[in-house]
Amino acid sequence: MDENVSFIEEQVDRHHELFSRSLPMIASENVISPLAREMLLSDFGDRYAEGLPGERYYEGNVFVDEVERRVTALARELFRCRLADVRPISGTVANLAVYYALLEPGDIMTSVALSHGAHISSAKFGGAGMRGINNVNYPFDVERMNIDIDGSAKLIRHVKPKVAAFGQSVFLFPTPLKELRDAFQEAGCHVWYDGAHVMGLIAGGQFQDPLREGADVITGSTHKTLPGPQHGILLSDSADDKFVKRLMKGVFPGVVSNHHLHAMAALGITLAEHLQFGRDYAAQIVKNAKALGQALVEQGFKVLAEKFGFTESHALAIDVSAHGGGAEISLEFEKANIITNKNLLPWDTSSVHPSGVRVGTQELTRLGMREAQMKDVSDLMARVAIKREDPRRVAADVRELRREFNTVRFCFQPGVEAHKRHRLFH
Repeated sequence: MDENVSFIEEQVDRHHELFSRSLPMIASENVISPLAREMLLSDFGDRYAEGLPGERYYEGNVFVDEVERRVTALARELFRCRLADVRPISGTVANLAVYYALLEPGDIMTSVALSHGAHISSAKFGGAGMRGINNVNYPFDVERMNIDIDGSAKLIRHVKPKVAAFGQSVFLFPTPLKELRDAFQEAGCHVWYDGAHVMGLIAGGQFQDPLREGADVITGSTHKTLPGPQHGILLSDSADDKFVKRLMKGVFPGVVSNHHLHAMAALGITLAEHLQFGRDYAAQIVKNAKALGQALVEQGFKVLAEKFGFTESHALAIDVSAHGGGAEISLEFEKANIITNKNLLPWDTSSVHPSGVRVGTQELTRLGMREAQMKDVSDLMARVAIKREDPRRVAADVRELRREFNTVRFCFQPGVEAHKRHRLFH
């Protein structure tokens, strides 16, 4: 066998083995279900389908069209909306579609600052800046880890943005959309909610309902609390046909050509599973996050927003500046097979050496862990960061904890015949 092929196969196998004995706690990741993973291996991954079902620029899409129609219908049902565009190939690509649909260079957009938890696609050096958007940040309440309502309302009324954008990568609490409605109306702006991190919680009725609270459009990725493939989605409940067409045109031909049909099919499986299991899954994610926050505080960690219950989502923000900082501690965690990431906290100025670590409970929950295991997880984290034990010793206990939690839950379980279909075509 070719040396390069052997090398790549070996690294992928080692990666699989690593994650089978680790605690995966990065808030922007999850593990896909076995049936959804099948779709990623299908012939859909080799084909092209520009445009919409029945209006393609390629032939051979008769079955692709049927799948896409069903996936779209599932998304509309799950999120209770008129428009569901399942063609964006990532959450960032869905964001770019909104930039092209609703904003011109020089237009004003209000959004959360990076140091307050925003995603890089809304930054000057990200998609917003490359579109030439004049981005103005909301004032932020550090204690509550959320935007300041009165200050944000005042800002929106003053600058009159074309789009008021919301959404974060450190997304602990619901955005106060209802409280800002009057300001939106006075400014005459569109309201855009980037729900990438909390899509599964929204769909599971656990976080907030942006489309009923004032958002005109939601974008998101589909592989975080919504435990599907790496893909994107765009949603709206607007009855304005012109507005909807602008959004869809922003997707295609704006930022998408072929839309990764195998991932779109896998998303369909995920949406069907979430319709059945999503409410229980979302509720357990949040229970686990709150339990982990409390357990970490009891271990001696400084978890942000303690007075407000730490979080209402899957995520926690931990200040580890007293223990070496986010860059150092996240690497020490990794040596113990506790997979997290360093993260900016509101007072940080360096993304390379931030004071924080961000964690999420969505994948541990997907693997069957509950509140009792969150205490075990907090103990393992404390042994690394606070007690400064040898991470290799801790890694052995991490592996032991994972032994009982290696089955994907909250999904359809494949039978014997389904396992036979795990194959490449031709």
